Amino acid sequence: MARLLAHHGIESRTFASAEALLESDSVQTASCLLVDIHLGGISGIELQRRLAASGSKWPVIFMTANDDEATRNEVMHVGCIAYLRKPFAQHVLLNAISKAVA
Repeated sequence: MARLLAHHGIESRTFASAEALLESDSVQTASCLLVDIHLGGISGIELQRRLAASGSKWPVIFMTANDDEATRNEVMHVGCIAYLRKPFAQHVLLNAISKAVA
């Protein structure tokens, strides 16, 4: 993902977990967040809840390989700019990022 974004001139930072992101200062300088829903620690959905509770207004793009109606409803409830089901075409991701940073 990072190589794809770099190829298109989009700077990105990756994190091993949602907890690692929360412990960094990167979220303060982000234009948007691309978050997998199913992570090793807290979920991407829980990450979004914590960020929103702390006052974060950054647009979030969720991605998942495990799509179901309950997950779609939950991400829409916590707020996201886009919901991408893996595998997705690169233009779908780039369009979501353009929408998020516009």
